[in-house]
Amino acid sequence: MTMKKILLIEDNLDVRENTSEILELANYQVFTAPDGKEGVEIARQEKPDLIICDIMMPGLDGYGVLHLLSKDPELSSVPFIFLTAKAERSDMRKGMEMGADDYITKPFDKTELLNAVESRIRKAEALKKEYNKDFDGLSSFISDIAGENALKKFLDGKKVNHYKKKERIYQEHHYPNGLYYVKYGKVKIYKTHEYGKELITDLLKEGDFFGYVALLEEKPYVESAETLEETEIIFIPKEEFFNLVFGNHAVTKNFLKILTKGVIDKQERLLELAYSSVRKRTAEALILLQDKYNNTNGGQPFSMAIAREDLANIVGTATESLIRTLSDFKEEKLIEIKDGKIKLLNDQKLRNLKA
Repeated sequence: MTMKKILLIEDNLDVRENTSEILELANYQVFTAPDGKEGVEIARQEKPDLIICDIMMPGLDGYGVLHLLSKDPELSSVPFIFLTAKAERSDMRKGMEMGADDYITKPFDKTELLNAVESRIRKAEALKKEYNKDFDGLSSFISDIAGENALKKFLDGKKVNHYKKKERIYQEHHYPNGLYYVKYGKVKIYKTHEYGKELITDLLKEGDFFGYVALLEEKPYVESAETLEETEIIFIPKEEFFNLVFGNHAVTKNFLKILTKGVIDKQERLLELAYSSVRKRTAEALILLQDKYNNTNGGQPFSMAIAREDLANIVGTATESLIRTLSDFKEEKLIEIKDGKIKLLNDQKLRNLKA
């Protein structure tokens, strides 16, 4: 693995040497500069992965360094940590408003320094990473941005709401005031047409977020959410969620990419409903359930109890048509139906079904 490069800009020789030694022992490649002017030159030459910079320096101070580097397209996204004496803490607001990512107060200990460095480098790498543009991708993105256990820490202490099977979580046309997280169970997202017909547009499982599109648009929900079984949901007030995700421009940009892909996926699904046969759509719905909820790790065939009405609403057909199609699949030994559960016997054939 390539060593991460850190630029340390500090005019105090003792602090510079001691800090450099700590970072080198932690397996970082360290470049040092005794003043801001030389630090900017080294940054442009070496393209470090992170910059640690003192604020109070003769000539070009830390604010000046940050200002110059923020104007450089190749360096503007490099994590920037200020070193500051306790007496200067009142000045830190200025630094954070200018775009600094963090600050460390002198004197600091080894653990504090390395934790700050590791956290900021991990966050920068997460912003460059490609995520699945779905709910799982959103969960991974937030976890990577804020740290390995950040999502757990963020959700710890939040009230867990218990929902019964077929209990509504929110309804279309109502206004959102927060985000939802599935701690346990299964949830369906659906639209209701003017004649009362449902179309299930998404299925959610443990670890998924939902309800964020309306939250971001500050408009009423265009879909409803309801549990498929007994489920535990955590509600996150919108201000807390916005603080987590939108505290950094680059984070916001990545987050919006994830949301955009989710919208595109739904549009593609609506096209499939318009042009595919009921038989093909039923097969795709069964595969969707398997891909979403299978936890057998390649062992036993996937099986799941689901109301025929709900499955028909995923397929986008009448319940009677769905039941006939399932009977055909059973005769063809593609599925087995027992005790209300549908078991997939040949998922490969279902996946490749043409008509």
